[in-house]
Amino acid sequence: MSPTAVERLALYFGALRTRQGLLARAALGTPDPGDEALAQALATAMSGELRPDGTVGGGALATIWRAHELLDLGRDGSDPALAAIIAWVLASQDRPGAYGTGCDKARHAQRVCMHYASGFLSPAPAEVRVAPITLPNGKVFRVEPAARFAISCLGLRALLRAGLGHLPAARQHVESLRLLSEQWTGWSGFFAPDAMVAGLHALALADAGKGVSVGPVVEMIAAHQGPDGLWNNTDTFAMLEALQATGLDAARQAARRALSKLVARQRVDGTFGVMAQQERALIVLRAILWADPEL
Repeated sequence: MSPTAVERLALYFGALRTRQGLLARAALGTPDPGDEALAQALATAMSGELRPDGTVGGGALATIWRAHELLDLGRDGSDPALAAIIAWVLASQDRPGAYGTGCDKARHAQRVCMHYASGFLSPAPAEVRVAPITLPNGKVFRVEPAARFAISCLGLRALLRAGLGHLPAARQHVESLRLLSEQWTGWSGFFAPDAMVAGLHALALADAGKGVSVGPVVEMIAAHQGPDGLWNNTDTFAMLEALQATGLDAARQAARRALSKLVARQRVDGTFGVMAQQERALIVLRAILWADPEL
């Protein structure tokens, strides 16, 4: 009998001495005796790469992702490295270049100007091009506004995961996302699908499984799912992450339909391609365990 998708992934992650390997073994309930020490070593090495200003190489995306990595490895707000990153993230809010800054007639009509979208984080001054960017999950954003939007949503997720959702900065960002999400009623509107997915993921953490803001968005996403279980013009791995973050049953059903198609593309080694190889394999493993453990 051929191994299941989960069995292939278990073999793939079994000996990996990486953050993804640690998280995968924890999800499977098969931690290695050395995983605790490995987590400490990885976190120490990652913390040592920070500049005095709290950034990783001066880049917004790498810096924000480092906060997520440290949180994954068990660090919290008392950790100096994580605290330095969070301080840098908070200082970037509503600075020049943040999504929504400024206003013109077209953007005002779409409610994506400073009068509607405030609280976003600036990854760089407006005159510095950010796109294209590749998120850690492998999703590429090539359009400048969408790239800035996605980076800011990733930053908001870091704040929420660090337990800072009560801060005015986080609350303002969340409220702007909620207002924007009221426009996410179709697949071909002003917002590109992948931008909506980035926003959904952040809103899902703010909702904490209640579905207050994300329920209608999940229903819209499920309505646009293709017969093969996938979505047009959307990164499937980012979609699976966001759906799982909502914790909603409708999201679980949509993820299950997508996984049945995605698993058919799994490689013999358990992965799903060379792009963000470990990260995408981890996303699928978590999604399977959540939505369809029999795969």
